[in-house]
Amino acid sequence: MNRKPDFSKDAQGLLPAVIQDIWTNKVLMLGYMNEEAFEKTREEKKVTFFSRSKNRLWTKGEESGNFLHLIDIKIDCDSDAILIKAKPEGPTCHTGDDTCWEETNTGKVGFLDYLKHTIRDRKEHPSEKSYTSSLFARGINKVAQKVGEEAVELVIEAKDDNKDLFLGEAADLMFHYITLLEAKNIDLDEVIDVLIKRHK
Repeated sequence: MNRKPDFSKDAQGLLPAVIQDIWTNKVLMLGYMNEEAFEKTREEKKVTFFSRSKNRLWTKGEESGNFLHLIDIKIDCDSDAILIKAKPEGPTCHTGDDTCWEETNTGKVGFLDYLKHTIRDRKEHPSEKSYTSSLFARGINKVAQKVGEEAVELVIEAKDDNKDLFLGEAADLMFHYITLLEAKNIDLDEVIDVLIKRHK
């Protein structure tokens, strides 16, 4: 986090905090933080607000158990709004809905972007302990070979009825496919752009 929130911009020392699911990218809720709530959130890794109705600090989930676990914090360009990326534990809204906008919080495609950047980091900063780094070190042919092997294994599992084995092979194929794209210096978004154009 490069910027710091400027709580002096509000007469009550409160700034809006937008909460976003780290994996689905859905906006879950909007709350307000003062400096104390902000620091408590950073220290305890559970999202805490200043409740205007209760006139005190309030950790989301302190009564329901539906905590918002802090993953990342971003401050906007004017330093007067906060974006919290969090992992929700249960529904976020007090009504029992996933979000405060009555949206279903499904689809974890945001994790693919996180995975893509993790794989890229293993390529740019190799580690002897990293399986991904070892794949890159062995060259494009080995990475491509692994994609072929995993694709065949997925096809084999598709013919059976073991869901867990099928999911495992599907995950292996996706991981190695994204690794192959990184080995070719192709961003996953470029592939998605092709799909978008075909969808017209």
